Amino acid sequence: MAFSPQFLDELRHRVGIVDVVSRRVRLTKRGREHLGLCPFHKEKTPSFTVNEEKGFYHCFGCGAHGSAIDFVMNTDNLSFPEAVERLAHDAGMEVPADSPEERARAQEQKTLFDVMDKARAIFVRNLRLPEGRGALDYLRGRGLDDATIEEFGLGFAVESRGALKGLLARAGVAESQMIATGLVIKPEDDSRGTPRSTYDRFRRRVIFPILDARGRVIAFGGRILGDGEPKYLNSPDTPLFHKGRVLYGLSQAAPAARSGETLIVTEGYMDVIALHRGGFKAAVAPLGTALTEDQLGILWRLSREPVLCFDGDAAGARAARRAAERALPLLKPGLGLRFAALPAGEDPDSLLEAEGAAALKRHIEAAVPLSDMLWGMVTRGQAAKTPEERSFFQMKLEDYARLIGDSMVRGHFIKAFRDRIWARAGTRPFEAGSAAVPPGAADRARSGASSRTREVLNRREAILLAVLLTHPGLYDMIGERLGKIGFSAPELDKLRQEALKTLAQAPDLDSAGLQHQLRECGYSETLDSLLSPKVYEHAFFARPTVDDETARQGWEETYNLYHRKDLRAEIEEAKAGLSGDLTAEAMERFRALKAQEHQVQDFDG
Repeated sequence: MAFSPQFLDELRHRVGIVDVVSRRVRLTKRGREHLGLCPFHKEKTPSFTVNEEKGFYHCFGCGAHGSAIDFVMNTDNLSFPEAVERLAHDAGMEVPADSPEERARAQEQKTLFDVMDKARAIFVRNLRLPEGRGALDYLRGRGLDDATIEEFGLGFAVESRGALKGLLARAGVAESQMIATGLVIKPEDDSRGTPRSTYDRFRRRVIFPILDARGRVIAFGGRILGDGEPKYLNSPDTPLFHKGRVLYGLSQAAPAARSGETLIVTEGYMDVIALHRGGFKAAVAPLGTALTEDQLGILWRLSREPVLCFDGDAAGARAARRAAERALPLLKPGLGLRFAALPAGEDPDSLLEAEGAAALKRHIEAAVPLSDMLWGMVTRGQAAKTPEERSFFQMKLEDYARLIGDSMVRGHFIKAFRDRIWARAGTRPFEAGSAAVPPGAADRARSGASSRTREVLNRREAILLAVLLTHPGLYDMIGERLGKIGFSAPELDKLRQEALKTLAQAPDLDSAGLQHQLRECGYSETLDSLLSPKVYEHAFFARPTVDDETARQGWEETYNLYHRKDLRAEIEEAKAGLSGDLTAEAMERFRALKAQEHQVQDFDG
């Protein structure tokens, strides 16, 4: 099967090579590249590099080299068409049929890029004609110099229904191509079925070319000069352009973002250009719509935590909220968003003009993470003073957290929200399925416990982790809860954290692969101690030969027993606290914990 160059370009654009490789290889970012152990030969020192900007991997040990498509072919033993189809499926793309019609369509798309280049040249020339004087004055009045106007390819569409159409026709462009690119509009036939004449889409507008990641013109945006509606007008979706998959300014911003500059997402064309002129080179904007899943994916391939810097008005606040909600299901370990709050009535362009780059930089550096954004959306600055308020805030915040698809990230958000709510109340919650207890409570409970009790607790912690290491396929079912537990033995707790992080980055690892990576990270001694006959004597279900369902049932039973020791520790701590803090709130907490105790049997250490 043959694939058009345009389809393969779009596939490479939408599928980041780091995302593809990290499903099989644990990667660590080093400068502009990512480093890991080569999957094509055995090695102890990483020599396998992945370059997102250039779109290839390379191993300095064995010489393996290729693109994301090559990686899937070699790791999964697939043919080129099979690898392309798998990546296209992962990216939500439909694989075009290999037919004469499809080949003709691909050739037509190539021709449409030429049409867009011709249109851009016309718009740029118009800006320097007498008809474009008003548009040029407008741009200069917004602070743009000739170098910036040229860099962003800005132009002007004259006040005429057929000026562009006529010039393109004289350049050999067919009317069907003008329609296909959205440059002219074909109205519906009149009531008698007579075709109406086509006409230019952009008229009396300052023109902003919209480029793809490779710097090719795929669409235009136009701002009305003077009064008129709509104020901003974009090209419609075409074979070249899908507005939900494109960010304005991406081709200019990408090199700066990859070199380490903060990636800033703002609302409009002029904001992007103003940021660029102000020294913030890594600036992009969606095209008049809320951020889409595809656009978030593009952002995260450039930066692990881009900053959203929308206007300081009600519309900007709504856009930020929508972006926060849209991002939640897509979050992965290490990926996030930050939100910069601008003064009321200001946008990046106006703030730069009024106060300069230093002022804007302070707002960018003060941007808050997504979890803080959600906290503000729910609490609106109100303190949770009563149980009713705390329960309401917790419910709303956890509703947001449950939208997160990744179990590890979801667990951390829920825990952070609960900790924050109870910190406001001067205490900490009992968290079902978690080892989080009031500060010092676990230590006090353990210090007063018998030697046998400590031995039982340590053994259960070892069993909980051993099951995951011998049955990593259970990660989706148990990983979130295991991620909330803090083991009493420091080395075992470090191994727990490393195992969860490894599986989050490479969820397809089997037991041998997981243990290999952990040993490479320096945990051989802890692993040997953990996966020993001593543990298996107390938990046959942790043995690697046991089926996953039996292992899961044994893990759940051990987890439930382990969980009860935290409830007892909290009750003792709350009881002791009553002697010095006999308030209604302290009594309420003690009663709530006792009620929970009645629902389970006492700890059987």
